[in-house]
Amino acid sequence: MTSRERLLTTLRGGIADRVPVALFVQEEYLAYYYPQKAQVDRVIDATELANELDFDLMAKHRALELPHWFRRSRPGWEVRHTSATADGIERRQLEIVTPKHTFAKEEARPYTGAGSAGATFAQTKPLLKSREEIESFFEMLPPLNDDDRREIREIVAGWKQVIGARGVLAPWGFAGVFNFAAELIGMDNLYVAPYEDEEQYRFLMERVTEAMCAYNPVLVEAGCDCVGVQGHMAGGMTTGSDYFRQFVLPYEKQMLDAIHAAGGFSVYHNCGFARSLYGNYRELGMTVWETVSEPPRGDNHLAEAKAVLGDKLCLLGNLDQVDFLKRATPHEVAARAREIVAVGKPGGRYIFSASDFLEKSTPRENVIAMIAAAKEAGAY
Repeated sequence: MTSRERLLTTLRGGIADRVPVALFVQEEYLAYYYPQKAQVDRVIDATELANELDFDLMAKHRALELPHWFRRSRPGWEVRHTSATADGIERRQLEIVTPKHTFAKEEARPYTGAGSAGATFAQTKPLLKSREEIESFFEMLPPLNDDDRREIREIVAGWKQVIGARGVLAPWGFAGVFNFAAELIGMDNLYVAPYEDEEQYRFLMERVTEAMCAYNPVLVEAGCDCVGVQGHMAGGMTTGSDYFRQFVLPYEKQMLDAIHAAGGFSVYHNCGFARSLYGNYRELGMTVWETVSEPPRGDNHLAEAKAVLGDKLCLLGNLDQVDFLKRATPHEVAARAREIVAVGKPGGRYIFSASDFLEKSTPRENVIAMIAAAKEAGAY
């Protein structure tokens, strides 16, 4: 099987020739691995790396995660982006000017060169700060137009030409609902919103859901195999099962169902703590849940997650890339990879990977040992 065939078979719930070995590589590791490159790309350079090291690629680009109405101006909706870097901090501002309001957002992140392009910005000023602004924003929100669809098709076509049979396209989409709503009004504000003003909270979540249900199927129609969903803000460390079921699940499920109805797969990312949400995740029915992180950076155990969720969801993970992969010997890495694959392999619906993206300073020999051992142990 090619890498693409292997991944698609697994995503569909079938048994491939072996467990896919699909490492998450983004700018930090790519810039470390290719120090001679001034810029690195999650499809172009990730494909080059996958070809060199021979692993199955799920290419997770970020070019389409911003909704169309943050990327381009149109009548009655002027988009202004500015950014500056000083003292090791990259700051950027977004302004949206409409006839009724000017909305402004500010955020920042550390700057370390080409590798910092994959880092997440921390919000310092949310875009929407009052009920009036929320209502006005969604009243003025522009729908997808032909230019937006054409841009998406052209970007995806370029990616497909690069990745070929080496893997599948799994870019981050305009998703998930709770994460994006937190970006709009601030994370702390969103957590308490259902209790302070449930009507306003549900208005916000419904409008975001509607917009995502219109946008993400277009990615699938353009040729993306999967849509990446950011689900970490409503994770198990901060969100109880009851809160999730009442205030998060209905909206995330509607968004996921729209992706699936268009013929795409969903890759739902939780940064580690999820054990208390397993029942919610079964109800959500995402195609892939990543990552099944074990203690100390998560509270999951692959064997338990496999027993509870493995008949319905495809699990992705879970070798520790923060400490173990960088500090262990190649022999130790290979042994651990075989142990993990032995747990995830039975019955399919499992993709081997690290628990998140590969980090800089990860020894090349350890990555090679991990890939080789996982491939050998994963044969059906």
